[in-house]
Amino acid sequence: MDKFARYFLDWERMAQVFPDLLREGLRNTLVLSLGAMAIGLVAGMVLALLAISRRWWVRAPARVYIDLFRGLPAILVIVLIGTGLPLSGYRVFGREKFLYGILALGLIATAYISEIFRAGIQSVDKGQMESARSVGMTYLQAMRLIVVPQGIRRVLPPLTNEFIALVKDSSLIFIIGISVGERELFRVGQNYTQQHGNMSALVAAGLFYVAITVPLAHLVNFMDKRLREGKRTTADALPAGAGEHA
Repeated sequence: MDKFARYFLDWERMAQVFPDLLREGLRNTLVLSLGAMAIGLVAGMVLALLAISRRWWVRAPARVYIDLFRGLPAILVIVLIGTGLPLSGYRVFGREKFLYGILALGLIATAYISEIFRAGIQSVDKGQMESARSVGMTYLQAMRLIVVPQGIRRVLPPLTNEFIALVKDSSLIFIIGISVGERELFRVGQNYTQQHGNMSALVAAGLFYVAITVPLAHLVNFMDKRLREGKRTTADALPAGAGEHA
């Protein structure tokens, strides 16, 4: 038991790596996750609108993208983007592997977020669109002002879950060879473990991931509960027989 504690729970080793985890690892993990989430939100909304188009030739490319990037392992996408693009001559970010990592995670997030948005938009009652069109709104106006805002409100919990997944997937960026100063939490802990032959640094990195993801998971549960209670409260507020014809 003492050997296990020294190898995995050496508090002195954890204290030594803590500054690097905080200053470099945590910062870069959040930059990777937030950057990818921003790409996913913008591109995901566009893709979701394409995926629900009435024209098959608009839907088809969107479905291909969604199925492809949801089907591929995240680590494979990261290698193809972070290593494959520069090797093939497409050095869109020069030698900045960190930016390739954000792009790769963003492409993955786009596929998942588009499905989240699509489900949210299609969950809005069709009567909302019909009512908006009946007062003279165009299809695009009705989507922008009525349907999409309601759909987004309903998908806040799964969007938060997707951000949690991005935080954890950011640990895979090390595979493309990021430099010192660009290391995320896992890479900082891994480097220290390789130097000192002790797993306590990786355990400390894991605690940082837990400190980010657990509060977010509780936030998801809270939002989901509030949304469900809001629906019940709205239903309860209706007078008896309000939905019946006179």
